[in-house]
Amino acid sequence: MQEKAMYWLDLAEDDLEVARCLFTNNKLLHGGYFCHQVIEKAFKAVIAKDTNEIPPKIHDLPKLGKLGGIWDLLSDEQILTVKKLIPLQIEARYPEYKDELYKRLSAEFCSKLIEETEELLCWTKQRLGILLKDTQKK
Repeated sequence: MQEKAMYWLDLAEDDLEVARCLFTNNKLLHGGYFCHQVIEKAFKAVIAKDTNEIPPKIHDLPKLGKLGGIWDLLSDEQILTVKKLIPLQIEARYPEYKDELYKRLSAEFCSKLIEETEELLCWTKQRLGILLKDTQKK
């Protein structure tokens, strides 16, 4: 179980590094997309731990959080972060949405987004550590 969860967390950490590089190079749209990927993979780590199977091939963060049993544990602030990330997965991939999304992204918004993404990843990893310890006790 721990190996599968660690696989997803390693991917999340790699995506966080990519997001930082993209934001540093003013590639805000793509950096935002990778922030979404960070949390998607963190939530999939929790699912992998819980089910010992490959998580579903979906990108719906609320659904992944619910499948992992952590959605109801998120604070209101964390839920707002997730809501900021949702459009960055879909709208960043389709040309008809990109122009509108570019208008909403700013260096300030993205700086805050990367910070919030890091905090949510850290929280998820802490929660996963608790879950892994609970599983080892059984």
